[in-house]
Amino acid sequence: MEVSLTVLLFLGALAVAHHRYAPVGAEVALPSDLQKQVHELMAQVEQLKQEQRMPATVLSRYRNSIGYIYAVYQVGFANQRPAVRANISGTGFVVGDGLVATNRHIAEPWYGDSEVEALIHHGACARLESLVVFFPGSSKPVNLSHALISTTSDLAVLRAENSNMVPSLPVLPLASVVGSPGQLVTVIGYPMGVAGMVAKSPSGVYQRLSYRHKDINAVRELAALSLIRPSVTYGHLGDVVGDKLIYDAPTAHGGSGGPVFNAKGEVIGVNFAYTNGFSGASLGLSVESLRPLLEEAQKGR
Repeated sequence: MEVSLTVLLFLGALAVAHHRYAPVGAEVALPSDLQKQVHELMAQVEQLKQEQRMPATVLSRYRNSIGYIYAVYQVGFANQRPAVRANISGTGFVVGDGLVATNRHIAEPWYGDSEVEALIHHGACARLESLVVFFPGSSKPVNLSHALISTTSDLAVLRAENSNMVPSLPVLPLASVVGSPGQLVTVIGYPMGVAGMVAKSPSGVYQRLSYRHKDINAVRELAALSLIRPSVTYGHLGDVVGDKLIYDAPTAHGGSGGPVFNAKGEVIGVNFAYTNGFSGASLGLSVESLRPLLEEAQKGR
């Protein structure tokens, strides 16, 4: 609100000057340069107000297009019990007709897992048992399949299968450029996954589900109660290094794959990691890396 205070002081000073020095009954017009300064400062105030409203605006506008992804996978050798069977959760958002953007490590949960990669190196196979997304406002999950997985970065575009709902959801707009460090950013997703959604649920739901935060049935119950609700955090873009964005909007596991918005409500990146112990080091991948992946996925369709 520093700009607002500056405007008020400036206008107040002008009013005092006019009152003190202007002839009684006379109307004195501001010099053109002062008028210009007033208009510029008022425009800055309006821009500041818009930026402050942006987190609420993008959440209201795109909430239903930002879904909670839940995957179950296994890794093992032929004719043997799986060596690894686990689940992972994250965030995805609608970027096209039936297309959902997220991280590669959500679409292929074994990606970047050194233990699993060692098993695969020795002949094990990794496969998804299920990959679904729950969108706010819907009680049923939507099955996802791979549309295109990046081979160079932690990005993926998934395709919604057999769903009449997804094509009706708003597509999130992609920014033409990332922008510069210092700009305001908004991050939306599902940090802490089911545990995070259960924690902010009504007390009765919390007591019932608080020990089932890794259970797909808990997610189904939250969906049935319209409690699949993303969270929003707000901060500043600290730096842009290659295709990586560094910002101080807090996140946590489960928030991977969520959109990073600029002050105009455009997606400038995809959230993918955070650094423990330093709140200023949430990490995203640039929209400039996502855009060619999306274009290829759309051609494949």
